[in-house]
Amino acid sequence: MPALETDQPDFTAVPERAKWRYKPRRAFWRSKLLRAVTLIALLALCALAILALVREETGTAGFLVGLGLAVLPVPLLMAAFRWLDRVEPAPWKNLLFALAWGAFASTLVAILANSFAVEWISSVTADQGSADTLGATAVAPVVEETAKGAAVLLLFLFRRRDFTGPVDGLVYAGFTATGFAFTENILYLGNAFGEDQEIGATGIGSMTVGTFLVRIIMSPFAHPLFTSLTGLGFGFAALLPATARLRRTRLVLLPLAGLLLAMGMHALWNGSASFHPLAFLAVYGMFMVPVFALLTWLAIWSRQKELRTISGELPAYASAGWLARDEPLALSSMRARALARGFAARTYGKPGAQAVGEYETFATTLAFLRHRAGLGQAAPDFAAREQELLHHLWQRRQVASPALTYAARATGRVWAPPQYLDYGGYNPYRS
Repeated sequence: MPALETDQPDFTAVPERAKWRYKPRRAFWRSKLLRAVTLIALLALCALAILALVREETGTAGFLVGLGLAVLPVPLLMAAFRWLDRVEPAPWKNLLFALAWGAFASTLVAILANSFAVEWISSVTADQGSADTLGATAVAPVVEETAKGAAVLLLFLFRRRDFTGPVDGLVYAGFTATGFAFTENILYLGNAFGEDQEIGATGIGSMTVGTFLVRIIMSPFAHPLFTSLTGLGFGFAALLPATARLRRTRLVLLPLAGLLLAMGMHALWNGSASFHPLAFLAVYGMFMVPVFALLTWLAIWSRQKELRTISGELPAYASAGWLARDEPLALSSMRARALARGFAARTYGKPGAQAVGEYETFATTLAFLRHRAGLGQAAPDFAAREQELLHHLWQRRQVASPALTYAARATGRVWAPPQYLDYGGYNPYRS
């Protein structure tokens, strides 16, 4: 036993962890494995239910045709959102959850809720046509955007460490909406094919071709555009410092404002398609395309802001000797990062390129960890996480540091001393 309360007892007789007889155990319902299995089973049941409903609606032939055509834009959209998230990539398990939620859970909720609402409106008004129009313009946007936004909310609540700003919100919302649009396109394209089969329509004038042009060629970004507004609301909420005034209120209002904007844009889009083809084209050209361009600019600006965060936070570690002087500037350039990996691959082979890639990832995480601490969002284990990241960097610096220094010089992103300092009589910047 220790002589003083501040001393540590001697536990030299305790066996190693693998031989412990008494191990700390979590309650069964708190097991990560149980939660993962439950979530996967829930999404699988939703998948079976929604695919069965779509197949019943479209028929087997229509389902297969719709599936083959609807899958075409999915890889392109996923690649676009993944490219946007290159600075600090989100874990694939989060992205796959968002995609599966959008494709199965949210579409199941939307189909059931929309069908119930349209039937109820039709029974009250005794007018099926107006019920369909009202359902498309008033009910569907609310139901669908709420169902898709639920995935972003779950990631915001339970994967908070991976949800750091607007880019993460855009990416998670984009993957969710891509999955939703995929399943919805199967339904629309399958129904169009079935109608063409009934009337014997073929060629350019068929319903299938028209639906394909509108949903796959002209507007594959429609659902991601709507839900991105919800994602931006959560993303800006993630930036709020812990000491912000009215933080709890703003944490609710920002996502809610994004959700309401998503519903409004979705309602405008559906309403234009319901009323007149010219109204659809006008909304598409005068509203949807400019808003899409604005959000694209905002997404790129947000990514550049992330790179500026790296160049602003990492010099502190360079001053302390953990990084070389030019590394923060190289790590804040996507081109320099790629050059560093290429240099390592040529010099050290594939393991070298992998080590540099891991070094870049750890350094980026370290920069954002320090940035969040500066905003008052430091986790209780900040010091431990910082030390762990520095440990990983130190293990790889022998390979990564020369590669990043080379990349910094090759791209002109090198540290230069200020011109106004006195260099002991000789100043190369003085004419």
